[in-house]
Amino acid sequence: MDRVFNFSAGPSTLPVSVLSQAAQEMLNYRGTGMSVMEMSHRSKMFIDIIDTAEKNLRDILAIPSNYKVLFLHGGATLQFSMVPLNLLRKSKKADYINTGEWSKKAIKEAKKFGDIKIVASSEAETFNHIPEFDVSMVREDADYVYYVSNNTIYGTEFSEVPNVGEHVLVSDMSSDILSRPIDVAKFGLIYAGAQKNMGIAGLTVVIIRDDLIGFADPSVPQMLDYKVHADNGSMLNTPATYNIYIAGLMFEWIKKMGGLKVMQELNEKKAALIYDYLDKSDFFKATIAKPEHRSRMNVNFRTPSAEFDKAFVAFTETRGMENLKGYRTVGGIRASIYNAMPIEGVETLVKAMVDFEELTKTNQ
Repeated sequence: MDRVFNFSAGPSTLPVSVLSQAAQEMLNYRGTGMSVMEMSHRSKMFIDIIDTAEKNLRDILAIPSNYKVLFLHGGATLQFSMVPLNLLRKSKKADYINTGEWSKKAIKEAKKFGDIKIVASSEAETFNHIPEFDVSMVREDADYVYYVSNNTIYGTEFSEVPNVGEHVLVSDMSSDILSRPIDVAKFGLIYAGAQKNMGIAGLTVVIIRDDLIGFADPSVPQMLDYKVHADNGSMLNTPATYNIYIAGLMFEWIKKMGGLKVMQELNEKKAALIYDYLDKSDFFKATIAKPEHRSRMNVNFRTPSAEFDKAFVAFTETRGMENLKGYRTVGGIRASIYNAMPIEGVETLVKAMVDFEELTKTNQ
């Protein structure tokens, strides 16, 4: 069977070249006679894998030397707890921007550990836009300000990094990290699950500034203390070795593609193909009206009815496309077009939209 175009929001599609290399190295990684999955995490070969992965990530993002890169377990969900447990250092206050389900979950978890204030929110409008935010909204003594850069469920994305002045800025970048250049120095902490743009589920990357490490209360379990992980080089316990290996291949792939400026150009081109059609169609409609708030990673749209939505998803499956059904609580249609989605996949989707619209109008 030929490969389908997989529009899943995560775990997401991977580059064929990365999958091919992983397949070639599955039984015998570079002459070791074993798979990376069988390799000791303390071995010289694996140390080289994780060190090379970190170096390439640092190169891609131009991560300053005063930041640690951690390869952790637990997904982005564990970071909902780790962030407040480590960064509520002084006032025990933090300000959150609420833009969707993932920020809501982070807020709920953080409230267990400190005084958490929602300083901006689009919940009243069903998260159909990025809320207005200004540094004046932030409490002077807030230990940090938190936001989710891209929202997979509703299809919104921050086009610019929020200005928080001298405050520590924390971002969950799980679904748009490595999709465009960012200035890491604007952030105190960035984290991201790997299964969108960096590899496979089971790995979380944390990028944290040195001066924010070491403030967890002594009662915090060591597995939730960034300092312990930093001191142990992400090897307090056995790391997700194969996941780190795949992430390393992804970092190499991005460098070969030309880096983040090239990825940004490709991602903007892919997103524009869909949004341009949505904006001129009188059958399909984007769920996010303001172009400046639209996600380049997760394009959400609808037909005139839930029945047509369902029929269109079935139609795309006959044409070699999968996972276009919208999130279970939102409905509609969602095309997740992360870095590894080839432009041919997007062109195939738009052609299906054109054909389905014409077919539907003909039958009415």
